[in-house]
Amino acid sequence: MKKLLRSVAAVTAAAALTFTSAAYYTSSVRPDSLGKAVAADDCNDDWLHAKGSRLYDMNGNEVWLTGANWFGLNCTENVPHGLYARDVDDLLKSVADHGINIIRFPISTELLLSWMDGSPLPVSSVQASYNPPKDEVGEDGTVTPAGKYGNINREFVEEDGKTLKDSMAIFDVIMQKCKKYGIKALIDVHSPASHNSGHNYNLWYYEPTAEDCDGMATGHFSKKKITWDDWKDSITWLAKKYANDDTILAYDLKNEPHGKRGYNGTECPANMAKWDDSTDKNNWKYSSEECAKSILAVNPHALILIEGIEQSPMFNRGYTWNDTDKFQPEPGEEKWYGAWWGGNLRGVRDLPVLPESGQIVYSPHDYGPSVFAQTWFKKDFTTQTLLDDYWTETWAYINKENIAPLLIGEWGGHMDKGKNQKWMELIRDYMIDNHINHTFWCLNPNSGDTGGLLDPTFMNWDDNKYSLFEESLWQTDAGKYIGLDHQVALGDNGLSLNGFYSSGAKSNLDGGKAGGGEPVIVDKTTTTTTKPVTTTSTTSKQTTTATPKVTTTTSEPVGEIVWGDANCDSNVDMSDVVIIMQSLANPNKYGLNGTEKSHITAQGLLNGDVDKQSVGITAGDSLRIQEYLLHKVETLVPGTSK
Repeated sequence: MKKLLRSVAAVTAAAALTFTSAAYYTSSVRPDSLGKAVAADDCNDDWLHAKGSRLYDMNGNEVWLTGANWFGLNCTENVPHGLYARDVDDLLKSVADHGINIIRFPISTELLLSWMDGSPLPVSSVQASYNPPKDEVGEDGTVTPAGKYGNINREFVEEDGKTLKDSMAIFDVIMQKCKKYGIKALIDVHSPASHNSGHNYNLWYYEPTAEDCDGMATGHFSKKKITWDDWKDSITWLAKKYANDDTILAYDLKNEPHGKRGYNGTECPANMAKWDDSTDKNNWKYSSEECAKSILAVNPHALILIEGIEQSPMFNRGYTWNDTDKFQPEPGEEKWYGAWWGGNLRGVRDLPVLPESGQIVYSPHDYGPSVFAQTWFKKDFTTQTLLDDYWTETWAYINKENIAPLLIGEWGGHMDKGKNQKWMELIRDYMIDNHINHTFWCLNPNSGDTGGLLDPTFMNWDDNKYSLFEESLWQTDAGKYIGLDHQVALGDNGLSLNGFYSSGAKSNLDGGKAGGGEPVIVDKTTTTTTKPVTTTSTTSKQTTTATPKVTTTTSEPVGEIVWGDANCDSNVDMSDVVIIMQSLANPNKYGLNGTEKSHITAQGLLNGDVDKQSVGITAGDSLRIQEYLLHKVETLVPGTSK
């Protein structure tokens, strides 16, 4: 069985790689032009995409991201906290055994820049040694085995057993350890500078009118102002570095953009985050969209997480971004909607970010009254009052109306046996009932606002808090935790995605596609007949007459070609990329005569054959559709230059 699954992984990964590699960039080409792939590892089959409010793997199976935060890479230590006390292998094994299938890693742009520039910052507050690094034979012949003493975080040190590696090398080790235990990673740009309170800064770049810019947006180590381009380029660099390694599934572009309008001035200040249709750098909609395009250019399979802002004007009352706020307004005099930092996603309704890409996930943060006594807590609140007073119009509508998936990037707090604990239970149950992805804040015990899932030693779990949180983890009815890796099970008490979907087990995922059968190795050799067809294709963006390339093995009648609509649902989106990938990776199941109900059809083969460089459905067709969705090409009609 192991040999079979390993072979299947190679086949599936090869199919997935065909698409990723064509979109990977080398340093010799411009960031907005296609380059040639470098060699990838053999675990590249776990990328996800969005359809409506849900996330799916490349086989069309629904997945649920249920994880936690582990901070420290955003701080001046340049490494996740707690590794001064505990071995990373031991810690991550425990995380996996406790059912956490994804970790959100906050990081600073300053640290990313140091990696990108080839001068990785050093780490501190880490205990790492390997003494002795090799077996030692004493004069009396006694052998002291390698690592007998001081054997902790041994892969963080060089071959001498004591020289600490730099921050980038240690990060790479941590990612490999995540891979080992079936844990996925989500990278969160938490602050411009390496700063233990960097989340307090409003923006994602140096803005001279911001009072704290010199402390929060000037490098702690580099002493350089961190620009808008630094922010975009450095996270894109990391996405490129890991484009062929699906350990990192997603990128959260900025933690908690925020800022308040204030009570004076005639223009919206440049030091607060806003959401409008301008190209102002403090317009979070514009900035996040530009950054998303940059990342998707180097890895079109990455999920892009977009947080909200803090305040937005009451457009329904005629107010705009330039109108001042009102201090302590009477009922009916309010001008602005408030929210948690990063929590306000009202702007998505009219101004969504790359809605056709299939890779956008909106990620509000939400907290209880122990963090701040918001107005919606000043009553005997319930789920319904929270929805009415805050959740629905601020972020929940995105999930309810099937606009896009949500991932609550931060939720959590102290177990006070009172209002805060009540809120934690209510939001937990709401996320379960509505299948909302989430990452709990946090693993670390050293978060003053919330505490953590681990005790102050980083060695033990807070059983009470974990018990509350554990119900929200993706798991089977029998209590097996479900990971996001197709091959590697999630810890000792978990399943891989293949293991889960081939088992037919039920889970607390409300409507996930069950079943799928045993993975098989298939012969990809097919017999084809090519015939010219002259058609007219009309979509919302394409109208032309052309003679396409067609490869098919059936006499099934076909109709008018809609270029790019490979799954024949009258839309061109990421689901068309997925069906092409599936048909190539597993033609017995998803090919023209496949056993799966949703297999590609003759009409789909015609619609999807958009790449002029090849005959029939190939990796190039998938890539061209992705380029079209990213607005890198204007049409999908074969033979056109745009």
